[in-house]
Amino acid sequence: MKLRFSATSPYVRKVRMTAIECGIELGLVPTNPWAPDTDLVKDNPLSKVPALVLDNDETLFDSPVICEYLDTLHNGHKLFPHESHERFRQLKVMALADGILDAAIQARVEATMRPEDKRWNDWIERQQAAISRALDLLEKDVGHWGGVFLIGPISVVAALSYLDFRKVCDWRNNRPHLAHWYTTTHNRRSVRETEPAE
Repeated sequence: MKLRFSATSPYVRKVRMTAIECGIELGLVPTNPWAPDTDLVKDNPLSKVPALVLDNDETLFDSPVICEYLDTLHNGHKLFPHESHERFRQLKVMALADGILDAAIQARVEATMRPEDKRWNDWIERQQAAISRALDLLEKDVGHWGGVFLIGPISVVAALSYLDFRKVCDWRNNRPHLAHWYTTTHNRRSVRETEPAE
């Protein structure tokens, strides 16, 4: 299997952490989805990473789909629990983390890629407010995760590290439980080996 990836994509990082936790080795294909001449569209018509090219040349996207697929390929502890209540709790945490990333990326695109005279500051503030509310909910919820590293916490690591990497906000301010939890995740191989770099 080959993963079309960008080294700074937090969604790619979530997939790579999942693969490591599942004991699966992926071939990494560096891909710039913003390049005008990218061939990514043949694997993902949305021209987004990650895209996972299977051995039969079928392609899976986006990150939640890829992560769940990878979780079916091993016999170890499942990152997507089978039991209904816990499964949907994990999916909810993943959706919250992915929502933080969606908002952070939209704000970044608006603030850095749009011409200054065309920037919509109210839109940026809306995204920042969404991020803050989601972080506050994670601060309340993190104590109930029980130290297990399932798809919800994996997604949260990807989101929090992206906020740091792009200097989006000081998310640790007034969120001591979330900050402590995040620090404890860095002893995991999947977290250490997927740290983003420019």
